[in-house]
Amino acid sequence: MLTKLEKDNLEIFVLATLRNAPSYGYKIIADLEPIVKISESTLYPILRRLEDRGQLETYSVETNGRLRKYFRITQVGINRVNEFKEDLENIRNIFSYILRNS
Repeated sequence: MLTKLEKDNLEIFVLATLRNAPSYGYKIIADLEPIVKISESTLYPILRRLEDRGQLETYSVETNGRLRKYFRITQVGINRVNEFKEDLENIRNIFSYILRNS
């Protein structure tokens, strides 16, 4: 079962995974497994939303006689990940302040 924090950040997890290299659905699921368990029925709607927003793009590669759909992060997606990282830094600073002063 996904926690609220995991659910709220699934799109960022997917985009961050794709920052390393383009990938396909099954591999994205496997790459995310150490931090979050995600099913195909959860992943593919996320991938479609990200593509609709211009945060990733797709292309196909023939593998063993079949076309495999790959997903690649765009600059818009990279910008979203960078904004998220900045937000995390701000939150980290707030928590540090609270811990130091309580």
